Amino acid sequence: MRREKRNPRKRQKEKKSVQEQIKSILLWIFEILVVVLAAFVLVLFFGQIRTNTGQSMEVTLSDGDHVLIDTLSYRIGSPKRNDIIAFKPNGSDTSHIYIKRVIGLPGETIQIRDGMIYINGKVYLEKTDYPAITNPGLASEEIKLGVTEYFVLGDNRNNSEDSRYADVGLVDADYIEGRVWMRILPSDSFGRIS
Repeated sequence: MRREKRNPRKRQKEKKSVQEQIKSILLWIFEILVVVLAAFVLVLFFGQIRTNTGQSMEVTLSDGDHVLIDTLSYRIGSPKRNDIIAFKPNGSDTSHIYIKRVIGLPGETIQIRDGMIYINGKVYLEKTDYPAITNPGLASEEIKLGVTEYFVLGDNRNNSEDSRYADVGLVDADYIEGRVWMRILPSDSFGRIS
């Protein structure tokens, strides 16, 4: 019987081919892991869903609207005036999440009189034409915000439970879940929120 000698070049080509296949598989696995990690980060920081409850944010948000919140912005920065935020009132884990607009920032003094908002003694003129506030609640007297406290109002100013009332009160930065940035449901109202 005659033995066939294997060509060393052929063996080398086969070895390279196997190595290339292994590299290709490892690259494919790496790419999948990167995509999964990126998706996880996007959902964690920008894709958490909350539901607006009640009419306090009309006309910006309606009862039952589903929104996405951005949790990353406030880890690296602070809420700004006019941001719409999702928060736990008084840090309560049993209460539903509230969604309101930031009006007063830490260190400021807020008061509502004659239907107008005053920040540090000056009338605050909003970009949107909201109705005059008929019930100033706790803000009928000046409220001095602490270094981590925010004063929030619902856009439906005369039908909103917000910082004017003791049940909600001032919102501590630790209780803010994130910035509301997009409505996803109902689908006919899909889009960015400002």
